[in-house]
Amino acid sequence: MTPTPLMEQISSSVNLNHALRRVKKNKGCAGVDRLDITATISKLRQASNGQALRQSLLDGSYQPQPVLGVEIPKLNGGVRQLGIP
Repeated sequence: MTPTPLMEQISSSVNLNHALRRVKKNKGCAGVDRLDITATISKLRQASNGQALRQSLLDGSYQPQPVLGVEIPKLNGGVRQLGIP
C-alpha cells in the first residue's frame, strides 16, 4: 500500500510529537492500554517503537485498541455514553 501525502503528514515525527505535547499539556489520562502520557512518551521515544508506529500508520497495518466505554450520569437520571480512546 502506497501511503498518501496525508498519511505522510499524519505520521511525521513532527506531527506525532506535537500530538504528544498537546495530550501532556491537556493532562490527558491513560487510555485502554492503561499507559499514562509519561509512559507513552517514554515508550515511543525508544527508536524502534516510534518508527514501528510510523511504519504501521503508513502501511495501513495499524490497529487501534478498542474504545473504553464509560457511562456518565446525567442530572435527569439518564446516562451519557462516553468513549475513551
